[in-house]
Amino acid sequence: MFSEPSINLLVVLPVVIVATTGILLMVIDLFISEERRPWLGWIALGGLAAALVQSLGLWGNSYATFTPTGGHPMLVADNFSHFLNAIFLVTGILTVLFSTHYTNRDDMAFGGEYYMLLLFSISGMMLMGMANDLILVFLAIELLSIPLYILCAFNQPRAESEESAMKYFLLGAFSSGFLVFGIALLYGATGATALPDVLANIGPDNILGLIGGALLLVGFAFKVAAVPFHSWTPDVYEGAPTTVTAFMSVGAKVGGFAALMRVFIYALPELADTWVTALTLIAALTMILGNVVAISQQNIKRMLAYSSIAHAGYIMMAVAAASDPQVADKGVSAALFYMLAYVFSNLGAFAVVLAVERQDGSGLNLDDYKGLARRHPLLALALAYFMLSLTGIPPSGGFTGKFFVFEAAIESGLTWLAVVGVVTSVISAYFYLRPVFLSFMVDGEGRALVRPALAFTVVVAIVGTILLGLAPDFWYGLAQQAALAGGQIVAGG
Repeated sequence: MFSEPSINLLVVLPVVIVATTGILLMVIDLFISEERRPWLGWIALGGLAAALVQSLGLWGNSYATFTPTGGHPMLVADNFSHFLNAIFLVTGILTVLFSTHYTNRDDMAFGGEYYMLLLFSISGMMLMGMANDLILVFLAIELLSIPLYILCAFNQPRAESEESAMKYFLLGAFSSGFLVFGIALLYGATGATALPDVLANIGPDNILGLIGGALLLVGFAFKVAAVPFHSWTPDVYEGAPTTVTAFMSVGAKVGGFAALMRVFIYALPELADTWVTALTLIAALTMILGNVVAISQQNIKRMLAYSSIAHAGYIMMAVAAASDPQVADKGVSAALFYMLAYVFSNLGAFAVVLAVERQDGSGLNLDDYKGLARRHPLLALALAYFMLSLTGIPPSGGFTGKFFVFEAAIESGLTWLAVVGVVTSVISAYFYLRPVFLSFMVDGEGRALVRPALAFTVVVAIVGTILLGLAPDFWYGLAQQAALAGGQIVAGG
């Protein structure tokens, strides 16, 4: 039972706006004519923009709501969640913008159901960053994931799309089982699902708690595509519509890390001696496998899939560093900053991929980038900058993000892991610069189609990457405020 004063929908207004816009699109789609269906994308864009303004307006304030009688709030709205909500909403805005480019293809007419599912998935991501209870963490993950299972199958004429959706659904359901079982064991160990109560009642020698934490780590590792729970990623990314692949590569990954940091750093610090060992090993394997296997890929979506796996390893390095109480705030700040930089660099790279991809679904091999600079010099320069940022070369957000992550790792005593990160970053330069080399140095057709919305997306991504690279102090300061707020809210109950 919830006491009435404990429920304040204004606290979760950004989530309400996003979810309500999704429902509104579903209703409008029933009555709108085929010629006006492109308007649905702009309605979705308006809802996301309104939610972003509302979320930014809450910055600096902390709220809690949905509090059961005598218990702790299930939802918290603090700078930690505001920062993550901004990432999710920017991801959604950029995705909707280049989806208008993709949905103009004759064989791919996305309607209200596409944008509705996209918005519902974003609302799940936002709830993951605000969750203060393990039950809500699970519900938010399912709200994030189930729309993505359907979105992966939207390339209906292609068998690869249906195959990717089925693989993602089956493995996603399997990983959800690990999450539920882990939550059940933590409840058995502490008698509670609220994170403050878990923090108060867990102990380093609690066997049930250790097993439950391990199962939770498996579930989260699947969501962020970390080794050895990454096998679904290349096939799903290749088969899904490119817009959905871009959205998943950023949104689902950041959402998974939002919940992982809330649970492990702020609610399970007593088990840190155990889970940090597993996390550092997973981070090292993820960086090595993701960067090495990407070298052999000839399809750019599969290459970016392994790139996405590798970047999960870099973020995990920051999370592992945050297990040290002396470096906790710096580790979380580095992870948040890195995820923000990754949003602009990765979505910008996918925007270029969308421009080169042809109407029949071809144009995704690296050879299709031969001669791109001759026909589309600005697009080729944008591709080069995004790839340099993903590699970690200055001046770019990718460079400053890796700098902060490596700094946090070294200060926490994980110097060997930082060395692995540096070496794998050098390796990544080979496959990131291959499409750039082909664009500028090899003759070819280099065909691309750049519509205004797609061009605007590329420009926004470039500006964001430049600002994070040349003026990182401001953005890192915001990440530090978010890290401090996250720790205070959960520890204080």
